Amino acid sequence: MPKPRSQQISLLDTPFYHICSRTVRKAFLCGVDKETGASYEHRRTWIEKRIFQLAQVFAIDICAYAVMHNHLHIVLHVASEQAKKWSTAEVLQRWHQLFNGTLLTQKYQNKQPLDKFQLAMVESTADIYKKRLIDISWFMRSLNEPIARQANREDKCTGHFWEGRFKSQALLDEGALLSCMAYVDLNPVRAGIAATPEQSDFTSIQLRIKAAIKGEQPASLMPFTGNEHQHKTTGIRFSLADYLSLVDETGRVLREDKRGAINPKTANILVRLHISNESWLKLTSDFEGIFTGAVGTAEHLCEFSEHVGLQRTHGLANAQACLNSA
Repeated sequence: MPKPRSQQISLLDTPFYHICSRTVRKAFLCGVDKETGASYEHRRTWIEKRIFQLAQVFAIDICAYAVMHNHLHIVLHVASEQAKKWSTAEVLQRWHQLFNGTLLTQKYQNKQPLDKFQLAMVESTADIYKKRLIDISWFMRSLNEPIARQANREDKCTGHFWEGRFKSQALLDEGALLSCMAYVDLNPVRAGIAATPEQSDFTSIQLRIKAAIKGEQPASLMPFTGNEHQHKTTGIRFSLADYLSLVDETGRVLREDKRGAINPKTANILVRLHISNESWLKLTSDFEGIFTGAVGTAEHLCEFSEHVGLQRTHGLANAQACLNSA
């Protein structure tokens, strides 16, 4: 039985989460349907544009993503502290980019006169909207519903396009975050859709590589701040160069099936993460198979289980084997 969201998401423990959403009825997001010959490659553009649009509205940053044939992966960061600084006007301005709001919120945004009772109602409504703008369920609802309607119109049919629930995994520490990001970034390579990470269209790794060639980082993705900028409060506290090297070397090893043939630079990264070479390859090839719930070291998993009210900590054996292995 699926766990309730309250037992899958705890911002007290981590702002990082891995989301996976799958289609039903053999529906395609991209690629070519072998049975009909129809191409659905253009739907990847729908998904990518919508993800970036929502990231500009919600207090949610995109760390990694990959749009596959019948599912998509997103690694995201909930910036709840950022949302706390938003004024009522900013909350409504963001919300109205996606939804109509109420008659009073529209009047407020249009600077029409309101009495004190109406203003109080607007403030109360804005508080509700602010909570929704850091809510992963609202983010996925805002992503999946428009895509489903658009695809149904194109297919001239009705009914469900997505599975009823998206999968959510809490990423409780740096090792969990980076191994999950690498798993997501290497999805097209592992599936045979692309030969290399830089050829993986509609993925975060392709965007990062294209920007890195210019000495930049993509504005649409959460940046790497590097080990030298640990004091920064926003960003992935890891070296971008090291991460790109890690993904490239891991992808090469996985494709050629040469386990352990990782260059010295990558080995040093894994040592810092306290993950063995064998465990890293296992994590980045079967992340969802190894962990069905929250991901992190045994200590972090126990803390997470306590905070979300779970009587038993799931995944301890795999955590000890893969994330406490070096």
